[in-house]
Parts: sequence; structure tokens; C-alpha cells
Amino acid sequence: MGQTKTSTHKIKIRTGDLVKVISGNSKGAQGKVLQVIIAENRAIVEGVNIVKKHTKPSAANPNGGIIEQEAAIHISNLTLIDPKSGKPTRVGRKVKEVDGKKKIVRIAKKSGEEID
Repeated sequence: MGQTKTSTHKIKIRTGDLVKVISGNSKGAQGKVLQVIIAENRAIVEGVNIVKKHTKPSAANPNGGIIEQEAAIHISNLTLIDPKSGKPTRVGRKVKEVDGKKKIVRIAKKSGEEID
């Protein structure tokens, strides 16, 4: 019944990155990535795509009620913020040699700055 989607492209956004929303209801908002859901090509971003969730009474929340929380947003609606200029940028990858070992690092296309 439930199909699992498989992604054919590399997800260039990771947990902890500073991103900007480029489309949707939260357009223009910036936030830190809290979680990346690779199977669904989605990410949960701090303070972005806030939804109201109805909760039943529980030990943690004895009264229940309506709480606001972040919902997942599609990766295509996010762009990484350049660490140098603070503007949105695309992400590239480069092989870097560290202590004789090759390592793939992400770079900002606008400034050439290494991300991480």
C-alpha cells in the first residue's frame, strides 16, 4: 500500500545549517535546520512552517489543548545561507586532501567559502 520514495539526488542541506525559505507560506524566513528527513526530501526548520496540533491530555501536558510546532518543509523550498556574506547561495562539493586522506567538503558557490 504505502510506497517509499527514493531520492536520486544528493541532499545538500544538513542538520545545523542556516537556511532561508525561498517559496511557500514562510517565504523569506530564516532558521536553523533541526532535522533532515532524507526519505521524504524534507527538513524541519526552527521557527518556519508553524502548524497548530491538537493534543490529548498526557503526563507531559495534563490539560491537552492546541500547541504550535514546526512542520517539515520540502528541501527544494530551502536555500543555504552563505557563511561569509549572509546571502542565499547554491552548494557545491569539492575534494579536499587532509592528512593524506581525501575528504568531500561542501562549498558556497557565491563566495567559495567552505561550509561546516
